[in-house]
Amino acid sequence: MDGMSRLSDAPLIAAATGHTPSRPPVWFMRQAGRSLPEYRKVREGISMLDSCFMPELLAEITLQPVRRHDVDGAILFSDIVVPLKAAGVGVEIVPGRGPVMDAPVRTKEDVANLPILDVDVPEVRQGIEIILNELTDKQALIGFVGAPFTLASYLIEGGPSKNHERTKALMHSDPDTWHRLMERLTPTIISFLELQLDAGIDAMQLFDSWAGYLNERDYREFVLPYSEQILKVAEGRVPRIHFGVGTGELLGAMSEAGSEVMGVDYRVSMDAAAARVNADILQGNLDPALLFAGEDAVRKEVRAIKAEVDAARAAGNLRGHIWNLGHGVLPTTEAEAVTRAVAIIHEEG
Repeated sequence: MDGMSRLSDAPLIAAATGHTPSRPPVWFMRQAGRSLPEYRKVREGISMLDSCFMPELLAEITLQPVRRHDVDGAILFSDIVVPLKAAGVGVEIVPGRGPVMDAPVRTKEDVANLPILDVDVPEVRQGIEIILNELTDKQALIGFVGAPFTLASYLIEGGPSKNHERTKALMHSDPDTWHRLMERLTPTIISFLELQLDAGIDAMQLFDSWAGYLNERDYREFVLPYSEQILKVAEGRVPRIHFGVGTGELLGAMSEAGSEVMGVDYRVSMDAAAARVNADILQGNLDPALLFAGEDAVRKEVRAIKAEVDAARAAGNLRGHIWNLGHGVLPTTEAEAVTRAVAIIHEEG
C-alpha cells in the first residue's frame, strides 16, 4: 500500500491492516475544529470554505489536534462539499446551518448541467505536502471524501435537511434522474480522492453523513453501487474506512462496499457491529457527549468498549480496532477533555 511506504511504525496503519499496533490507535472525527481555541484564532475573518483552499492554513488546522492531543492520525481539514466548490458548483457553508447551494439540483436538466471536477486542486495538494512534512512516521494522514448520497441530498434539498424528503421523493418518483445524478457526482468524488492519494495520504475515509436515513433496500439499490466505485479507487493503495451516522441497520450492506475498516457510531456495541459486517477491522465508538462527563465516566466507557472489542475478537469476528468517537467532536467540547480522553484510550485501550 502506498500509505505504508512513508510509515515505519504507525499504530493506526498497523491496526487498519490487521497487524498489532505499538499502542491503541486513536483519532477523532472533527478533532480539527471549533473545540480548539487555536483553530478559532487562525480562522478569524476567514470563511470555512475559503480556509479549505489555503494550503498553509488547511495544513495548520489539520496539524493542531495532532500537536495538542497526541492522536495517532491527522484528518485532512476539508469539507465534503469542497470538490463541488472546486468543480464550480455554487455553494457556501453558512455558520450555524451548513452547506447551502446557490440553486438546488432536481431535474434531468439540472443534473446534466452539474459540473464535474476534472482539474487539479493545487491548494489541497500543497496543503497535504506541508502536513506530511511535519507528521512523524508514527502519525498517519487520513484523507476523506463525502459519499455520493450525502452530497446528492445537499444538492437536491439545497442545504441541510432534517427529513431528506425531496431526496427520497426524487429517488422513488424519478429513479432515472437519481441514478444520473449519482453517475454525475461519482467522478467528481473520485477525482478529489485521486488527488489526495497522489499527494500521499496514508488512509482514507468515505463519510456518508446522511445514509442512516435510508432503509437497507433503498441503500442497496440507490447508493451502494456508487460507494463501491469510489472505494475501489483506493484499493491496494491505502487502508479504506467507511463511516455513516445512525447506520447500525446498514452496517452489513455498507461493509460490502469494499473498505477494510468499518466505522461504528455510538448506537451499536462493538461486538454487535463486528457480527454484522463483512470486515474484520472496526473503528469507533465512544459517545462524543461523554467528553462532557468527566474523566471517570470516560475511563469507564473506554473499558466497556474494550470489553466489547475483546468479545468480538474471542468470537472470531474482529482482528483490528481503531479508537474514535461514534461521530465527531462536539463544538463546545473542552479541548482539555479531548486530550484527556486520548490519554485514557492510550492507557486503557
